[in-house]
Amino acid sequence: MLRARLTLVTGEPVSDEQLMLSYRDGNAAAFDELYGRHRGGVFRYVLRQVGLRSAAEEVFQEIWTNIISSRARYRVEARFATFLYHVAHNCVIDHFRRKTPLHLISLDDDPEEAHQVAGPDRDQPERAVALRQSAAKLLNALALLPPEQREVFLLHEEGGLTLEEIAAVTGTGRETAKSRLRYALARLREGIEHEADVA
Repeated sequence: MLRARLTLVTGEPVSDEQLMLSYRDGNAAAFDELYGRHRGGVFRYVLRQVGLRSAAEEVFQEIWTNIISSRARYRVEARFATFLYHVAHNCVIDHFRRKTPLHLISLDDDPEEAHQVAGPDRDQPERAVALRQSAAKLLNALALLPPEQREVFLLHEEGGLTLEEIAAVTGTGRETAKSRLRYALARLREGIEHEADVA
């Protein structure tokens, strides 16, 4: 509690872990802040895993419902992001147990991301088109990755997790996570270069 007060007095942002503890103790505004910090990354992680926006929205809601349900039992044993993406990983697995996997959607089917790409460059149409083409190439290459490599890549890029945290979330060893990430990056690079050569 003293640490939380000191953090607020110095003007530094409150950590995710402190926010979750505060939410556990009844501060609903702390949950709103956590949700705001992580909703984009978690949704993109789920969307790239399950492929269909409507299914991703269901899984996304399930993840946050589980976070809310577990608040009374929450203890700081790792970074909050590790806890959150562990819940997300389990919800994605549950989704695939219930349903047939679907193909990843293209950037054109994701208006939120299309807006994010075009937003800063709306006055520079050529730049916006180039960014969209680059994003589409990345998504195409991402769709071709084996599921284990795709998940590790997404946990690293969207969740900002370390190799140790990815290993904890996926139930693998650090070296396995490292290897999968290395192969994912190499395959993505090859896939993007191949698309550039074809074009």
